[in-house]
Amino acid sequence: MTDFTINDIPDQAGKTAIVTGATGGLGYETARMLAGAGASVILAGRNAQKGADALARIRALHPHADVCFENLDLGNLASIAAFGVRMNEQLTKLDLLVNNAGVMTPPTRQETSDGFELQFGTNYLGHFALTARLLPLLRQRGNARVVSLGSVAARAGKIDLDDLQSQTRYRSMAAYSQSKLACVVFALELQRRSAAAQWGVSSIAAHPGIARTDLLHNAPGRGSISGLARTWLWFLFQPVAQAAMPSLYAATSPLAQGGDYYGPARLGETRGDVAPARLPSAATDLGVADHLWQASERLAGIGFR
Repeated sequence: MTDFTINDIPDQAGKTAIVTGATGGLGYETARMLAGAGASVILAGRNAQKGADALARIRALHPHADVCFENLDLGNLASIAAFGVRMNEQLTKLDLLVNNAGVMTPPTRQETSDGFELQFGTNYLGHFALTARLLPLLRQRGNARVVSLGSVAARAGKIDLDDLQSQTRYRSMAAYSQSKLACVVFALELQRRSAAAQWGVSSIAAHPGIARTDLLHNAPGRGSISGLARTWLWFLFQPVAQAAMPSLYAATSPLAQGGDYYGPARLGETRGDVAPARLPSAATDLGVADHLWQASERLAGIGFR
């Protein structure tokens, strides 16, 4: 266990980072603290007004911060491809990619613009495609990092290779758990493939525990059981800045290594200081990881090279 805080983030001057879902919640806190440590940070999101608000808030705290907003819809493969083209044109290297954005438990089955189940398509497949698009920039750096966000819900997840899109039966939490488990599986498999191909990219997973974000208000809704719990039992959810620490540790600590998984230390990994997290047993199944990777390349229409 480590009492890693904002004061322990190493100097990030000269480094370039992309944080998805950075206009609010965990993503905003992650971007804010990276910018405060000197990194050039690209806030990636789909809402330009929220992006402008986030930039203003960061610049108010850090007037000299090098931050900008770029449009990215992780539920749209064309948007991801366009973002990848822009980044490869604008940047010469990328030091850090934080795959943070997510949606949680819409009560009815919804689809992305490409026809994927919303949680699988946004939380996992969109980030899979994004990482592939940005891999040339990450490889240029030589010691870049990719941080993928899991969840305590991943422990209950199952990768259903016969029904990744929850078409046979949709259960909101099961679909969410699968999407977050897939993110952890991806992080570990990306590390294995990077090491084998000598890409020089470290892939690390992290999860925030239970955070005081608006995720439960935005997807299942304020009137849902989980939304009401978020409203009235707010004290059970740890502050967002603290919940972002596992991601920031994975992104910046010299002690974090490729293939690691970090989360909070206390109360079943729901809150507290940063510590190594317990990997879901399903995340270590190499056969599942290989089949999921192949399916993802087919669905996303892009491979890693």
